[in-house]
Amino acid sequence: MGAVSTAQSGIFALGTASHAYLEFDLRDSGDGARLVRAVSALREPRTTMGGVNLVAGFRPELWRAVAPADSPPDVTGFTGQVAGVDGFVMPATQHDAVLWLSGSAYDVVFDTARGAIAELRGLATVAEETSSWPYRHDRDLTGFIDGTENPSLIDAPEVALVPDGEPGAGGTVLLLQKWVHDVAAWESLPVERQERVMGRTKPDSVELADLPADSHVAATDQERFGDIFRRNMPFGTVTSHGTVFVGFSARQRRLSAMLASMAGLDGGVRDALTFYTRPVTGAYYFVPSTEALRRQVSGAG
Repeated sequence: MGAVSTAQSGIFALGTASHAYLEFDLRDSGDGARLVRAVSALREPRTTMGGVNLVAGFRPELWRAVAPADSPPDVTGFTGQVAGVDGFVMPATQHDAVLWLSGSAYDVVFDTARGAIAELRGLATVAEETSSWPYRHDRDLTGFIDGTENPSLIDAPEVALVPDGEPGAGGTVLLLQKWVHDVAAWESLPVERQERVMGRTKPDSVELADLPADSHVAATDQERFGDIFRRNMPFGTVTSHGTVFVGFSARQRRLSAMLASMAGLDGGVRDALTFYTRPVTGAYYFVPSTEALRRQVSGAG
């Protein structure tokens, strides 16, 4: 067996205070290989107190066309909307590449993002830009703790990364969505009702003993779909805000099955949380290993 593959380190770099997500579209569809090489060559600053973590991913079909040996065979882009019950829709807004930058403060993220955009300007345009930040340490803007069932950092690589010996080893499938909260509707609910929507207590995130079938916890039960590693973050302004869903998995089907369940497509009911927050973007990206990126830069891919 070959050498162990190394994941892009920013995937697991917890505790960063500022984030930016940049999604790019090719200017010319024929420049896919050039874009992959240019993104792969972006120099990640050393991780220090003032450093920035940079995670790069690509539309799965684009990455596969350029690096078939480093690509899982069955990963696809978010090319069709998820149409659920009650007219609920998760839109498909697939782009060609994504950069996720995170750091100790927004100024260094801002400068690094501007530099990356400048490097790619001739090949791609920024189609979607989102900035985010932690809220009360580990809560989302509903006031509930986010990521309660996340695996530990010891277990997260096993959950998130394609195993060694498989095509795409050391890489991961990223689901990136922006969810906008209906703040007025949510905050008009008594805390007890919010807890039944979530399926957890608000102060300390304990799962309810009488878990409602339509609760968010029931709809996203990882014992049914398989574990994922989440790096969700709040985004937006005081008057319009929500959650950036940032989910990593070694297997795309865990992510797609979770979305289908939330939309009520698995024979169940629609996730109660989707009555108070709605997705406005949706894309899948393949995030290659560092070795796969280096092969693109060296021309060995």
